[in-house]
Amino acid sequence: MDLNTLSLKELKKLRKDVDKTITDFKDRKKREALAELEKKAAELGFSLSDLANVGKVKKVSAPKYRNPKDSDQTWTGRGRIPQWMKDLEAAGGSRDDALI
Repeated sequence: MDLNTLSLKELKKLRKDVDKTITDFKDRKKREALAELEKKAAELGFSLSDLANVGKVKKVSAPKYRNPKDSDQTWTGRGRIPQWMKDLEAAGGSRDDALI
């Protein structure tokens, strides 16, 4: 195929077709690799999700705040604000008052 004889429209269509074919090829190879990995994992008595989660440890953040009225209650400063912190702020206190 002589690309120099093609019009701009034909070249753009060709590029689009080639890009789609490359994407389809990569997707097919990924599916084949996944099937092969699933088969090998099953032979060993595992699922891929079992193997994917090996060694993953959920990080737990250290507490940043402690309830001045009850030292057992702490908060990392992430997520939902605990009621005791809301009460502290409503009473005119600040988060700095509860810093650990």
